Amino acid sequence: MWALFEPLHAVTYFAPGAAAAFENKGLTGFWRRYFAGRAAAFGAVGAGPVTAAFFGFAPAMVARALPSVWGRISPREALAARTAGATATLTELFAGEQPAEVADLLEQAARMADLGGRVLAAAHADLPWPDDAVGRLWHAATVLREHRGDGHVAALLTAGVDGCESLVWRAGLEGGRLREVTQPARGWTDDEWQAAADRLRQRGWLAADGSATAAGRAAYGRVEQLTDELAASPWRHLGAAGTERCAELLAPLAGRAWHVVPEDNPIPLRRDGR
Repeated sequence: MWALFEPLHAVTYFAPGAAAAFENKGLTGFWRRYFAGRAAAFGAVGAGPVTAAFFGFAPAMVARALPSVWGRISPREALAARTAGATATLTELFAGEQPAEVADLLEQAARMADLGGRVLAAAHADLPWPDDAVGRLWHAATVLREHRGDGHVAALLTAGVDGCESLVWRAGLEGGRLREVTQPARGWTDDEWQAAADRLRQRGWLAADGSATAAGRAAYGRVEQLTDELAASPWRHLGAAGTERCAELLAPLAGRAWHVVPEDNPIPLRRDGR
């Protein structure tokens, strides 16, 4: 389900129309838009809570954006720009369709999410719901992705992993270009990345070449299983038939969202569902 609703949310980061909505409010720059848009549900908050909640970002990177960004745009303006830009983008991608049924199903799932200990999901769930179907669909996808993300952070903490280690670990599992995409996108220095890798090697989770060991893969599997379990409640409440119908309706819409979400993104979200 995450692989189907996450692309709908992710247009807010990558679509030109989503960027234009912020620029119309006088806010330029990818990372200013990112931190203002995603953190605005908290209000005019500083770097500390955002570093904690976003988890994978280097504190220095967050501090470059917050709280100074609130001198350029208010949280209320940022929320309005984010919603308007994402909704306009999805409306264009959906070619005039009004996805009322899937919006209803995804909204039901989002409203059923358990929010205890889930600060990002709860902050977004507390915002007013849009009236139109596309806006409701995007907002529901946003609540659900933050719900899953909050649970994933809890699972990583249970495993004794910090933000930088989580990225190094993931790069060791996936290999390829993930480090060169993810490290600069999260603001970690080479020294910080290397220190995290050394800690993971000491735990026996990374080999000398940076690839994940069998023990590291098994530990990551446990984190992913716990993440799935913590993300399951909305779908249990929606029921098997409702969830299957929601997935059926989401699949073609997610395919359209991939027209503006880059294949090589630092979320990291992959078209094959990983």
